[in-house]
Amino acid sequence: MHAVRLSVVTATAAAVALTAVGCTQKSDSADGDRVINVTATDDKCETSTKEIAAGHVELAIENKGSKVTEVYVLFPDDRVVTERENIGPGTKQRVTAEVKAGDYEIACKPGMKGDGIRQALKVTGEGAAAKRDPRLDKAVASYRAYAQAQADETLPKAEAFAAAVKAGDVEAAKKAYATSRIGWERTEPVAESFGDIDPKVDVRADGLEAGQKWTGWHRLEKALWQDKKIGAEEKALAGQLVTDLKDWQERVGKAEITPTSMANGAKELLDEVATGKVTGEEERYSHTDLVDFKANVEGAQQSYELLKPVVRENDAALVTELDKQFAALKALLDKYRANKNTYDFTSYDKVDAAGRKELSDGVNSLAEPLSKLAAATAK
Repeated sequence: MHAVRLSVVTATAAAVALTAVGCTQKSDSADGDRVINVTATDDKCETSTKEIAAGHVELAIENKGSKVTEVYVLFPDDRVVTERENIGPGTKQRVTAEVKAGDYEIACKPGMKGDGIRQALKVTGEGAAAKRDPRLDKAVASYRAYAQAQADETLPKAEAFAAAVKAGDVEAAKKAYATSRIGWERTEPVAESFGDIDPKVDVRADGLEAGQKWTGWHRLEKALWQDKKIGAEEKALAGQLVTDLKDWQERVGKAEITPTSMANGAKELLDEVATGKVTGEEERYSHTDLVDFKANVEGAQQSYELLKPVVRENDAALVTELDKQFAALKALLDKYRANKNTYDFTSYDKVDAAGRKELSDGVNSLAEPLSKLAAATAK
């Protein structure tokens, strides 16, 4: 969730951010003109070029400012092509993306707020899509179907949650809350690519921009668990949540999805876990963080499994490591549920410091090799 990343990076999140620095090695590409150097400071966003050929492009990002930043490649309508968030001061990260011919913007967001400092980017020519491995096209089609299925399955669950809120039934709404979020959490990078849906349905209070009204799941979460009451405003917000999720459902099929965006999306989902779920910040009232955690990991693994046939040929050692780390994290999460076929997880406020450290270490162990997935897909 974008709102999670707007919070101050905690010690656990910082550990993951430092792990990501491990992917700052030089690009395997022999083409220096495929790399755009991005230097971010607190008041500047400098790029090494304003024009590049279509295809696989690598952003070599360095944060020379004093604030945590994020860097985006954006379509003219602000839809997200690719992004990398939680880039700490003095650190470097690399992001691989696939871009078609057209006009774009590269945005740096010091403090991870606002519209960012932007530079125009013109992309010319045909690029990688015309000569892409057919198996990757199949992976994209399969992932698009998966994302649509998650949206389709989410809506009735969200409607059940909203119906309980509208009926003023606090306990029924609590029971329906976490389940209504699973499909969203599995495919959140697709939703975030639209730019305007995530802030409506998944923002936290500390992620609000100036003048933004607090709507969505977490506003209702606070009402149910902290305020312990449902009023007219909450009932109206429940209806608005369903309306916004219907918008998401209808737009999923229009999302710009490429093999590298799938790979980057998998990494983003692990970042979601690191910056919100492991820290307990995401579901601070309901403590249903482990449900979101599991859904994020499942979504990341779905992207990986679809890309695996090609990645195995490009980097067999990476596949071996990812298989190992996904299995280890799954086993770790299974410790916190009695039935491995349900989403009935332990309330996160019952997980002690040692347990949270173990979960954090598991995320770190997966995040480092997962950060290499996009580059392996693009070889």
